[in-house]
Amino acid sequence: MSKTAFITHSDCLLHVPPAGHPEAPSRLTAIIEALATTEFSSLIRIDAPMGTYADIERVHPVAHINQILSLSPKMGQRAIALDGDTYMSSGTLTAALRGVGAIIAGVDGMLSGTFDRAFCATRPPGHHAETSQAMGFCIWNTAAIGALYARARYGFQRVAVVDFDVHHGNGSQEIALQDPDFFYASIHQDGIYPGSGLKSETAFGNLVNVPMPDQTMSEPWRTAIETKIFPAIVAFKPDILIVSAGFDGHRLDPLASLNLEANDFAWVTNELLKLTGGKLVSTLEGGYHLTALSECVQEHVRAMVAYDQHAGGVP
Repeated sequence: MSKTAFITHSDCLLHVPPAGHPEAPSRLTAIIEALATTEFSSLIRIDAPMGTYADIERVHPVAHINQILSLSPKMGQRAIALDGDTYMSSGTLTAALRGVGAIIAGVDGMLSGTFDRAFCATRPPGHHAETSQAMGFCIWNTAAIGALYARARYGFQRVAVVDFDVHHGNGSQEIALQDPDFFYASIHQDGIYPGSGLKSETAFGNLVNVPMPDQTMSEPWRTAIETKIFPAIVAFKPDILIVSAGFDGHRLDPLASLNLEANDFAWVTNELLKLTGGKLVSTLEGGYHLTALSECVQEHVRAMVAYDQHAGGVP
């Protein structure tokens, strides 16, 4: 068994949208409980440190960061809406900074050899956050922050984010459109929020979008990843791979309508590990049916724990 880290923090429960919002604290509680069984006793459990605004500035301009900071409600005040879907409560900024700290800790721990791979269970999610626009439940784009941190801190040139959330990560795509050494690949349901991620959107050859039709089942989803995303990763030869791990493609999820099963997330995780020699960091994005989310996360982490190779780097 190789070394897998589970990075989270109770501060991520402090982000509290209004009652009935699907991106609720109960998501993280369900994940923590799902990974508390003896099966996962080998996990290296790490409290996410606080991220820094210097880390966030690698993706988001200072003016935008300051605007978000200025809007934060005080303790005891109601959550405010940044748009029709995205809210800030008094604890949101602390929660989001823990998310940034988690991805940084995951990158540092993996590259220092403290562990081989990591799953960061934090909230709010990140991949919809554009450089100057919080949206889609997201404040800071944590996956992109982690990738650009790895470039700056470790001298990497080519960094990659792979996204299997059912919704397209428009925020991550925005960076790929501007930076030919930032690779982004997404498989997502066609025609749903946020409406981006067309197959024709390819940037500099560093952008792969695989929209899938409503009601897609496991086999065509897996085939699309095998034939369209994996070869592109190998061709790009990234120095590090970050995974935007959304589990809302499950057939029970209320916000989309793909028909995936929990074991599909074990499969994609294992295949990504094969491509990277077992070295990757994933960060939680979507997944809004609590039972399905718990099962999918277990499958994702189970594949990480079971992977037994230690060589890093994409061939």
